[in-house]
Amino acid sequence: MAGQNMKLGIFDSGLGGIMIAKALRGALPDLDMVYLGDTLHVPYGKRSEKAIYAYTRACIEYLFSEKDCRLIIMACNTASASALRKLQQGYLPQAYPERRILGVVVPTIESALEHGYSRIGLIGTNYTVHSNVYREELQKINPAIEILQVNTPLLVPLIEDDGMAWMEDVLDHYILPLKEQGIEALVLSCTHYSCLKDLIRERYDLTVIAQDEILPEKLADYLMRHPEIDRVIGRKGEAEFLVTDLTPNYAHKASDFYGRTIDLQKIEVMSYGV
Repeated sequence: MAGQNMKLGIFDSGLGGIMIAKALRGALPDLDMVYLGDTLHVPYGKRSEKAIYAYTRACIEYLFSEKDCRLIIMACNTASASALRKLQQGYLPQAYPERRILGVVVPTIESALEHGYSRIGLIGTNYTVHSNVYREELQKINPAIEILQVNTPLLVPLIEDDGMAWMEDVLDHYILPLKEQGIEALVLSCTHYSCLKDLIRERYDLTVIAQDEILPEKLADYLMRHPEIDRVIGRKGEAEFLVTDLTPNYAHKASDFYGRTIDLQKIEVMSYGV
C-alpha cells in the first residue's frame, strides 16, 4: 500500500515536458519526481483520439503502478485536450481513487486571464487546435475574449530533430498572420514550444505565455491547498527520466532541454486497445 515517499510524475508525449520538469525542479527542488516521455509515439498531435487515450493511459498506469506517483502533471497539451477528462472521470475513480492527474490547459488559460488580454493568439498541435479545448475553457470563464488559433505541425519535428536552421521561416509563416490580426499575447500550447519563447519574444515583439513559466507557481499553490498530497511526496530531491524509445538524438536533446546531462532510461509500457 502506498505511503510516504511517493513521487510527483510528469508525463509528456515526447521530450518537451523536460522543460516543465526543469522549471518544477527549480521551484520545488526537494520534490522526488519521475519524468516519462512517450518518445516511441511522438508526436501525439497527428494521432487519433483512440490512440492518444491508449498511449496516455499506458504511461499514466506505469507511473502509478511502477513508480508510485501520487500526483501526475500531464504536460502534454494534446493528451490534456484528448484524454485527461476521460482519465479523471473514468479511469482514476476505479483504479486509483486517491491519486490525481492535472493538465496544463486550465492553468494556461488562468494565466492569460490574469493579465486582462482581450485578443489572444495560440499555436499548437493539430489535435489541440482542432479540439477547441482552449476556446471552450475560455468561453466558460469569459466569452468576450477572442482566441485566434493556428495549427503548427512542423514545430515539434523541427525541435526534436535538430531543425532550428529552418525555424525562423516556419515561425514567420505561422505567427505573422496572427500579428496582423492584432493579437495582444501568444499562448504556446505545447510544452515543446517553450524552447522557442525567447526567439518569439525577440523576433515578433510579442507577450508570450509559456507553460514552463506558469506551472511551477500553479503546482506550488495546488500542493499548499492539498496537504494530503503534499505530505506523502518524498523530499529527497530525486529525479528519474524515462522514455519509451531512446536514440542518441533524444539523449542529446533531453540534456539540452534540461540544461545539464541527464540519464534517460528506456522502459516498456503496456498498450491499451491500439
